Amino acid sequence: MQEYIEVEFRTGRMGYYQNPDNLPIQPEDLIVVEVERGEDIAQIVHMAIPRDENDLHESSGRIYKIRRAASDTDIEKLHNIGYEEEKATNIFNDVLSRYPFEMKLIETVYQFDGNKLTFFFTADGRIDFRTFVRELATIFKTRIELHQTTGRDEAKRLGGFGMCGNPYCCCSFLKRFNQVTIKMAKDQNLAGNLSKISGPCGRLLCCLNFEEDFYVEEGKDYPLIGTFVEHNDQRAMVFRIDVLAHKIYLTHDDQSIADVSVEDFAKLRILSIPDLETCQ
Repeated sequence: MQEYIEVEFRTGRMGYYQNPDNLPIQPEDLIVVEVERGEDIAQIVHMAIPRDENDLHESSGRIYKIRRAASDTDIEKLHNIGYEEEKATNIFNDVLSRYPFEMKLIETVYQFDGNKLTFFFTADGRIDFRTFVRELATIFKTRIELHQTTGRDEAKRLGGFGMCGNPYCCCSFLKRFNQVTIKMAKDQNLAGNLSKISGPCGRLLCCLNFEEDFYVEEGKDYPLIGTFVEHNDQRAMVFRIDVLAHKIYLTHDDQSIADVSVEDFAKLRILSIPDLETCQ
């Protein structure tokens, strides 16, 4: 079964290619590849992606080719593109100043062959920028694309350091955004203060997703929050569990709090609904 090479373009888009000519390429190498409109440069992420994992990326039915490994000339050209992108950024902002809407330009990216120029921006709500795009196309004389990004995309493109002291996961090793839910925060006893578990993008920290499987697996041996038990001849309710400390926290009818180990909790009597009605 033919495997695919996964690459990442400078826009952050992922692409999939085959290497029928067996070019001597390795992960993190730069390669020049065929795209819908010309050719572009990309970096290899993975060398062996099975076909069944790639089916969603083949809707067009066309398989694009790897042109070549990037040469010294290609790399020099890539460096020079940065100057052109800087000039395009200044022109974009000058033209934008004549329009009534507001948008924040995040990044400007030229396709390697110059056949496309992409502007990534953020804005409040949707904007009708068709006239604006036509003016940009007249100035640059190439295909213009405007992409409105989210807070996560903005953080990935601008980069920075998280509260852990490391570069953002999204701009270092994380290639795709995974869904992070409030349930994950609750599973990890972190839902008390959402501001402390949110990134600069305003969304829940991506790293919550990394440890979710551990907490779910470990939590199988713990009771559900809200379970009632008899503890020290009183009715008590489970209001918090801590799988790292191996503790279960109980609150009694008199608002006193106690913690027990998993082993000790197993010895307590679980109160059924008739028991609860009797206690009341």
